[in-house]
Amino acid sequence: MLGGLAGLAGLFSLRHYLAAHLTLAHYDAKAHLVVARRVLDSLTPGADQIGAVWLPLPHVLQVLPVQVDWNYRTGATAIAVSLLSLVLSAAAASATVRHLTGSMTGAMAAAVLLVWNANLLYLHATPMTEPLLFATVMMAAWHLTVWATGDTGAHPRAAGAWMVAACLTRYEAWPVTGALVTAAVYARWRRGDPLSQALWSFASLAAYPIGTALLFACWSRYSIGEWFVTGGFYVPDATLQGQPAVVAHKIREGTEQLSSAWFVQVALVSAALVGLTGLLSRTRAALLVPLGLAAAVLLPLSAYLSGHPFRMRYELPLVVAGAVVTGLAVGLLRWAAPVAATMLIAATLWTTTPFAPDAPMVREAQLDRPNGEARRTVTACLARDYRGDIIFASMGSLAHYMHELSQISLSIRDFLHEGNHPMWDDAIVNGGAPYAGWMLVEEVAEGGDVIAARMRETPVFAARYTRVCEGGNVALYRRTEVMTASIASWR
Repeated sequence: MLGGLAGLAGLFSLRHYLAAHLTLAHYDAKAHLVVARRVLDSLTPGADQIGAVWLPLPHVLQVLPVQVDWNYRTGATAIAVSLLSLVLSAAAASATVRHLTGSMTGAMAAAVLLVWNANLLYLHATPMTEPLLFATVMMAAWHLTVWATGDTGAHPRAAGAWMVAACLTRYEAWPVTGALVTAAVYARWRRGDPLSQALWSFASLAAYPIGTALLFACWSRYSIGEWFVTGGFYVPDATLQGQPAVVAHKIREGTEQLSSAWFVQVALVSAALVGLTGLLSRTRAALLVPLGLAAAVLLPLSAYLSGHPFRMRYELPLVVAGAVVTGLAVGLLRWAAPVAATMLIAATLWTTTPFAPDAPMVREAQLDRPNGEARRTVTACLARDYRGDIIFASMGSLAHYMHELSQISLSIRDFLHEGNHPMWDDAIVNGGAPYAGWMLVEEVAEGGDVIAARMRETPVFAARYTRVCEGGNVALYRRTEVMTASIASWR
């Protein structure tokens, strides 16, 4: 029932953000559609176009749907996955709370804290990958919770399947699935499983996320030549790099902005109550399983310490974990649970607005809007003069603009980008000629893209091109020579 109500809330959210033209406002929302599209729509089509910076499942699910132009331009099926994910997340969260505490009011509190959050509602109306992460880890937590409190000794294959899906969706799932498995096996051992059985269960369950990570590393090595991509796609932030205290404060600050200061404080107290109860009580050790959702903090912690710029979205899994843990704590209050749940729900409804226009994720999604409007100048240049020549551009920086250019009927196969080996390798060393008749360059964001960097390092890199227009930090160059016959045959 709570999952169904969450679905209705998601539909209202979709209607609201469609009217506001925000469902595809975020640059990453467009980029995810581009990555899925380029598997078949590319100068060099093939499975390796999935790449290995982002995890593949969200893009694999959309490979065929986004080949339909309307669906690619609107992101309809990817948004449908996000809406379904909201239903699954709310249903799994409430079911987990009720299963562990027997409290319907605790389950309701968890669901309301999830669904009434403006940032979560917004993301579930977009093609972003976070909704699928929340759904898959919550479903894994639910199945592992049932197993940890049940009588069967066989490990739950359904939990394994959800963990694989989660680990192929976003990197936050890697530490979370490890924590979920550890907590579930510990709960079984506390309830009487022999140590040998517990170790076997741990090995059987851990094989799912570990095997998935290893397979992805092999895929990364095959597709881009590296076992694991850890940098090269951002400018290091010296204000965070190597400073644990600053990073910890920033993570808490981000979580508070995505929810509220009182929510974070209540979640921390709830986590302490749930954790102590799970550790001290043999019969309630399974409470530690959903507490494992908080292990998502390890990703932003590691990323920021390594110099990754601050990203508000990285704290969203902590909001989800906080909602579930708070629901568990309410359920543990027994006779006082209805009173606590009523107070929490009332505070949530009173202090937060589900469609707040100033919600951090809504603001982040619109950061590129002024640039998008300014890029119309560049789009008009291409619409006027483009005659089918290849466009040399970095997808790592301009994937969102490539999606925007579908409005003038440009396809991904019209671009020479990082996925087009070995042509890209040659072009980025020696220049776009003779491959491309046009060149798009992001000159500002993150210090400029890889093409902008090459132009600064080697002035003759763009010697065979003339700058024709610019707008929104993007410059358009046109080749000054006539395209050779070899280009048409190469395409």
